[in-house]
Amino acid sequence: MAWNEPGGGGKDPWGRRREQGPPDLDQILKNVRDKLAGLFGGGGGGGGRGSENVNRIGLGLIVGVALVLWLLSGLYIVQQGERGVELKFGKKNEVTGPGLHWRWPYPVERVEKVNVEQVLPLEIGYRRNERAGTTAKVPKEALMLTQDENIIDIEFTIQYRVKDPSDFLFNVRDVENTIVQVTESAVREIVGKSTLDFIITEGRSDIQEKTRALLQEILDRYKSGIQIVTVQMQKASPPDEVKAAFDDAVKAREDEQRLKNEAEAYANDIIPRARGGAARLLQEAQGYRASVIARAEGDARRFTSVVSEYAKAPTVTRDRLYIETMEQVLSNTTKIFVDQKGGNNILYLPLDRLVPQLGAPSTGPVATLQPLPEPAETGGAQPAGRERVRDLRDRGLR
Repeated sequence: MAWNEPGGGGKDPWGRRREQGPPDLDQILKNVRDKLAGLFGGGGGGGGRGSENVNRIGLGLIVGVALVLWLLSGLYIVQQGERGVELKFGKKNEVTGPGLHWRWPYPVERVEKVNVEQVLPLEIGYRRNERAGTTAKVPKEALMLTQDENIIDIEFTIQYRVKDPSDFLFNVRDVENTIVQVTESAVREIVGKSTLDFIITEGRSDIQEKTRALLQEILDRYKSGIQIVTVQMQKASPPDEVKAAFDDAVKAREDEQRLKNEAEAYANDIIPRARGGAARLLQEAQGYRASVIARAEGDARRFTSVVSEYAKAPTVTRDRLYIETMEQVLSNTTKIFVDQKGGNNILYLPLDRLVPQLGAPSTGPVATLQPLPEPAETGGAQPAGRERVRDLRDRGLR
């Protein structure tokens, strides 16, 4: 057998089959059609009109099932807190809320879901590494120039959320980078109009509010669809070279404010008490004046009545006035008067009244040593006490 002659059964002289050429595309399509025809009831023998109808029905079913599956793929669910933006051939068509919705399947329409309730943080002037637990400064964003030409190291934390999903998707390409640049611009404008002392001490809340308002205004001008929730100043300090001096200045201002508060508290405490004391003194003076006037009026009326009584009985009234006056005068002294003229050798000392008066002031009652009464020897004689009172009265009148 020659080398170029085929062997028996299409084999080479060594018994191996010869390599065939590339498969015929028509033959492959025919084989697929035959298999589908057999699958849907077509005969394996001849190919008649009935076989062609069965093939068409099978293809129609396949196309119908594929069409149903394609349409069902247009169902989608929007979760709570999200909004779905339907895009038809890349153009905004509709914004849908939470729930089950349908759209034309790909490639006609597609849906972009945006969370509008999630609040996202953004750091300006520093970056925090949560895994490593470290914080890295960004001097390009943190160092700014104040109105009084001082350099300040300032750091902010921004919290934002999406308020317009369509503007957020179409008008902002890099959300974080855009917010960082806009915040840096707004902060530099606000800080450039404020002094370093104002920013470090009492101007923190004012700087935060002005920065938030200006930042929101710029983002709305860009139609970014972003809402700034809060702007918090995390740090505001001078450079490290002069930080100690500024810390001393801040402490001095805090001490000044503390002393002012203490002075105001002392004034608020002492002034009402002084006013109350003054009002009390005025009331006491008014009461004393009223009592003196009433006492004077009473004494005047009493003197008038005494005068009228004296006119009626001069002797009795004079004796009574003398006795009352002496009783009032002697009641405020601790002296002891002994009447030797009308007394005897035996004296009566009221020790029960004298002992408590040894350490008492001179306002106590007078202790008078009274002689014991003499025995009644003369029946018609007057008592010694009455004679003594009359003698004292005569001496006083003289």
